[in-house]
Amino acid sequence: MNNQTETQSCDFTSDLKLKGFKVYQINGDQSKIPVYSRRDFYKICINTSKSIIQYADRGIETDGTILFFGNPIIPYSWETISEGYEGYACVFTEEFLKSKDRSETLHESPLFKIGGTPIFSLNTEQKMFIDSLFQKMIKEYETDYVFKDDLMRSYVNLIIHESMKMQPSENFFKHKNASSRITSLFLELLERQFPIETKNEPLILKTPQDYAQSLAVHVNHLNRSVKEVTGKPTTAHITERIIGEAKALLQHTDWSISDIGYSLGFEYPSYFNNYFKRLTGTVPKSLRA
Repeated sequence: MNNQTETQSCDFTSDLKLKGFKVYQINGDQSKIPVYSRRDFYKICINTSKSIIQYADRGIETDGTILFFGNPIIPYSWETISEGYEGYACVFTEEFLKSKDRSETLHESPLFKIGGTPIFSLNTEQKMFIDSLFQKMIKEYETDYVFKDDLMRSYVNLIIHESMKMQPSENFFKHKNASSRITSLFLELLERQFPIETKNEPLILKTPQDYAQSLAVHVNHLNRSVKEVTGKPTTAHITERIIGEAKALLQHTDWSISDIGYSLGFEYPSYFNNYFKRLTGTVPKSLRA
């Protein structure tokens, strides 16, 4: 029996024909599936197989054709337990999909919002229709049509609207060890925030409440689980990781201290200086010197 586990990071942008978008076929050959950073990209995938998908603190068993919507904020893993699998997928940034006259974000979509259900079971007719849209996208993706990006957005939006008419799958099961599961998800999500690669985009998740919201759990449940499994509170893990990243940026980049503080989510340099001194006993300038 073949097990497929979706890989998590690679150079996805190297073969992009459209900025922030790619579409491809899934044919059972894992080596040919493009890999992407979930921190940046949304994903829509139609897949026919028997699989187990771990999404936030829930598990979903699938057997047949499903349509899956992946949110870059919420960690998930996908294991195919049947011998064969097939389908299509596309990945894209929010900037690619949003048109100039739309103000709402994908986070507000019923398909991508936190706490939503990202999986839809498809019947034969629905499968054929969604397959046809992906096939059209793949065909157009290889053309030199000037307005190809607009056409791709139209196909993706059509898939989204067709999906919103369906009833989401509800065959969830709770992980046997809920505390262990949610702690693992928290630590994975924490690590996904790092390393900081640009000084222009501040850290998004900074507090236990931020992580609880992203994982679609109550903050008290998250705190109890993390403390039970690791012996340390959620805040301690977040603080240690932020301080560790701050030290790395101070020692290995030429960014200004103000830029480093901003990239770590501190609006003002004084906030970063006070935070760093309180936790390390020294100021950022002294460490850099």
